[in-house]
Amino acid sequence: MTRLVLVLGDQLTETVAALRTADKARDVVVMAEVAAETEYVPHHPKKIALIFSAMRKFAARLRSNGWDVRYSELDDTNNSGSIVGELLRRAEETGAQEVLATEPGEWRLIEILQAAPLRVSLLEDDRFIASHKAFETWAQGRKALRMEYFYREMRRKTDLLMDGEQPEGGKWNYDHENRKPAPDEVNTAPLRFQPDHVTEEVLALVDARFGDGFGTLRPFHFATEPEQAERALAHFIEHALPKFGDYQDAMLDSERFLYHSLLSAYMNIGLLAPLDVCRAAEAAYRSGAAPLNAVEGFIRQIIGWREYVRGIYFHEGPDYPQRNTLKHERKLPALYWGGDTKMRCLSKAVEQTRDEAYAHHIQRLMVTGNFALLAGVDPAQVHEWYLSVYIDAFEWVEAPNTVGMSQFADGGVIASKPYVSSGNYIAKMSDHCGLCAYDVKAKVGEGACPFNLLYWHFLDRHRARFSGNARMGNMYRTWDRMDAEKRSAILAQAAEFLDQMDDGAVV
Repeated sequence: MTRLVLVLGDQLTETVAALRTADKARDVVVMAEVAAETEYVPHHPKKIALIFSAMRKFAARLRSNGWDVRYSELDDTNNSGSIVGELLRRAEETGAQEVLATEPGEWRLIEILQAAPLRVSLLEDDRFIASHKAFETWAQGRKALRMEYFYREMRRKTDLLMDGEQPEGGKWNYDHENRKPAPDEVNTAPLRFQPDHVTEEVLALVDARFGDGFGTLRPFHFATEPEQAERALAHFIEHALPKFGDYQDAMLDSERFLYHSLLSAYMNIGLLAPLDVCRAAEAAYRSGAAPLNAVEGFIRQIIGWREYVRGIYFHEGPDYPQRNTLKHERKLPALYWGGDTKMRCLSKAVEQTRDEAYAHHIQRLMVTGNFALLAGVDPAQVHEWYLSVYIDAFEWVEAPNTVGMSQFADGGVIASKPYVSSGNYIAKMSDHCGLCAYDVKAKVGEGACPFNLLYWHFLDRHRARFSGNARMGNMYRTWDRMDAEKRSAILAQAAEFLDQMDDGAVV
């Protein structure tokens, strides 16, 4: 009996569970570009283009390897517009009554498939190092699910950067060496690829259907097939990895990529295997081509953080993206969608996001995320924005980073304290402040940096929750030592700033 084999746009790996389980001689692969998956959030056009182009090339690869692939392009006249609709259409064509599917990376799609009027067998996505069972075993009985300890387990399991039973160099984590401020210049850039005819057809389609949304479609230079992604990895290892560690937290007004890899989207859709990426980085260390602090920091982002947030997402359940422990309800400001702002750091981060569908982790955490948290923006709206605008954003990885790490909306499942800072952190790690309309050194009064004002406003309004947090005691002691009149002035000016922002003024 023929079965349908569903392959989603982030499962473009020939050994993915559903394909590995299927029988090429009798089963039919179903792949579909559907409106429902492009519209549940307003995705960046570059993200849609990357996925559609990579899907079309993957389908061609499967066909060349002997698979019967039924592929629905977005503008097919018979396209039903949904994943389940396309499965039903193909079931009617083939007589299939069962669907093999690799588990999607978000609860929304899992629930859609489970409710489908077909027999759907969901197979766990074993492209990850930590299975659901392995993460649950690790989490069981722990008072706090901290990434650092999970990461050590992943190091032991993979044997990456290990010296017998001990970590290479005697330490698990070299983060203290990875916090250098922005360099004077950057001498590399990510590898770019010229669109071929398949990608050009997709770009024309995306431009026609999604050209009015947030995000610049062209120029488009992303890899759309495994061979290109592997070249991008090799380029990063040779040209950027040696300095990645030193400057991974830095920001420059005129440099959008610094020494970052831009490989996350390729791993997240299946063009690169994460363990292969890590082994390539480890090989660079072993050969003396890259220092330990850079390689450890890079590997930690993959086998540590990436695996950890996926574990948290499935461990916490379908309600996780809707959590709002701090009860923040402010509407996401228009500046996040390209509205004018006088804050240089935010302006540059949003501009880069619009043009590249990319910003690195510190821009996301300590600029756009920090401001939203300080301003009390509804975390569900922040979550939707991050899911919409970044090319590597899929809910399993994006929601924990936003709801947990960035917005503290999960109440401390991921972070032991909220990641808030004044303008001083941005001034230290970037050159944005020297070109800003606000004065980062001014704590209150005319021209005072909004991050300075909102930092104390946040701490004051959440004092009952955080004053007892051991990691935040110094913050409150500093606040309490301030003159009462100064504290009142800061709070009043912060409230006025927020009111002006809510009223649509340029802030």
